Amino acid sequence: MPSRNIIKTNIKNGFYHIYNRGVEKRVIFEDEQDYKVFLNYLKEYLSPPIKMEGRLKTFTLKGTTFQGIPHHPKNYFLKIELLAYCLMPNHFHLLIKQIEKGSMKDFMRSVATRYSMYFNKRYSRVGTLFQGIYKAVMIGDDNYLLHLSRYIHLNPSEYTNDLPSAYSSYADYLGIRKTSWISTGEILSFFDKAKADFFKRTNSYKDFVEDHKADTASILGEIVIETDDL
Repeated sequence: MPSRNIIKTNIKNGFYHIYNRGVEKRVIFEDEQDYKVFLNYLKEYLSPPIKMEGRLKTFTLKGTTFQGIPHHPKNYFLKIELLAYCLMPNHFHLLIKQIEKGSMKDFMRSVATRYSMYFNKRYSRVGTLFQGIYKAVMIGDDNYLLHLSRYIHLNPSEYTNDLPSAYSSYADYLGIRKTSWISTGEILSFFDKAKADFFKRTNSYKDFVEDHKADTASILGEIVIETDDL
């Protein structure tokens, strides 16, 4: 029987919790540079593609000069939206919206392959970096979506008390930072005054995350149990 959450339910405009860790629970982010490289890959894949016009470069190879367009990574702008993320020393969590059916698989393969190549080259290692294929859980309702965002943003709390400074999207949700390739609107819209009664008693997203930590396990259940040993 295949591991849970490896077989994906693949739908257009579906919301997914994606996570993976280092093989044998090894560290996959050794220092600040590693975190920044991974985030830069996400930025490149999720930002509007660079226009090819005017990008001709002159190359010289074995005495021969020619012009060409430098290689540019694949792009998933308007195919994948990243709602929330956190990067931990030995694992990561992403909350995405798959706008175009089937794009999640290609997106995650691109990220994992590119980062693994970078990591192995930097640390002079060979072999698999991640523990198998990424895991993905489809989000079935708004309540689950909201509590999952809280779970992701609370994940670094075991390493730091300063959550906005963690390698996560939490600072974007607090308005401290504005990252163009992070889509906060979907979740923050639930805290408008016109939304459901449950959220009327919550003053802000910050209160929702930090003042109701005990609610996370009861709402997310299986996901917390499955990933709490990452």
